[in-house]
Amino acid sequence: MSGALPMRAPLFPLAGAILFPRAQLPLHIFEPRYREMVRDAVDGGGHIAMVQPRAIDDGARVEPIYPVGCVGEIVGLEELEDGRFNIILNGSHRFRIVSEVDLDTPYRNADLDLAAFDDREPDPLGLAQRAEVEREARRLGDALGLTVDWAAVGRLDDEMLVNAIAQVAPFDVSAKQALLEAETLDGRADMLVQLMQFLRLSQGTADLQPTIQ
Repeated sequence: MSGALPMRAPLFPLAGAILFPRAQLPLHIFEPRYREMVRDAVDGGGHIAMVQPRAIDDGARVEPIYPVGCVGEIVGLEELEDGRFNIILNGSHRFRIVSEVDLDTPYRNADLDLAAFDDREPDPLGLAQRAEVEREARRLGDALGLTVDWAAVGRLDDEMLVNAIAQVAPFDVSAKQALLEAETLDGRADMLVQLMQFLRLSQGTADLQPTIQ
């Protein structure tokens, strides 16, 4: 592929678990196949490719997944006595899956294109846009009854703020995927504000979650 930046890595499909470049994601690994994945990753390059599953298709041979995810580097590792792991991933690059490969492992593997997105550090948000993100985050936090250290939130840089909210907010899978795939930080911030407004206004409305088709 012209201009591609190839990489091969294990795939970890996990609904709602979104990782961004320069963000961190703590995970508890308990399934035997993913314990093996962690061991293999530690013995290899130390990377795991986080992806989200699509809606379940009962006729599919394997679980369908979104083609875009983010590579995480294992920067924290705790192996528990029973073989489970607590790990921390640090996001490096978003990717687009080129193809899955059969490596005779209990977990899935794929060839990835790391050049599919420009993941250099973004320009900061405008002051008004930053203020809008913080304002909607406060409103949503109040609507959900959350206790938040807003002083600490205010000290986050723009990228950390937007991505942290995108990671922890209770949006559905398709909405989180759309946030991940946003080309620019300001585009992600605009989308995040809309999703937070929708979620806040939908409080008290049964089974209504922000979603992007």
